[in-house]
Amino acid sequence: MKTKPHATTHDETLHRLRRIAGQVEGVRRMVADRKYCIDILTQIQAARSALRAVELQILMKHVDHCVRDAFASGSPAEADRKMDELLQVLKKPC
Repeated sequence: MKTKPHATTHDETLHRLRRIAGQVEGVRRMVADRKYCIDILTQIQAARSALRAVELQILMKHVDHCVRDAFASGSPAEADRKMDELLQVLKKPC
């Protein structure tokens, strides 16, 4: 039997988002201080990567809980709603 990976808590997600906010503030300071463009771009890429990682964690948690629960409920209408909701979010351009 497969074990589930560690489920990320809201507190852990909030901690990561605070770190990302700090990264973005650091980018703002770098621009204000007229730092080298490549250094700024490198920090922007790091912040975007961190944000993508949080996005993936939240997506995985949603699928593992909300979508799975909708299917387990036995209600095809509820399962369809959850899948449509998820697909609409995934279809949005970045």
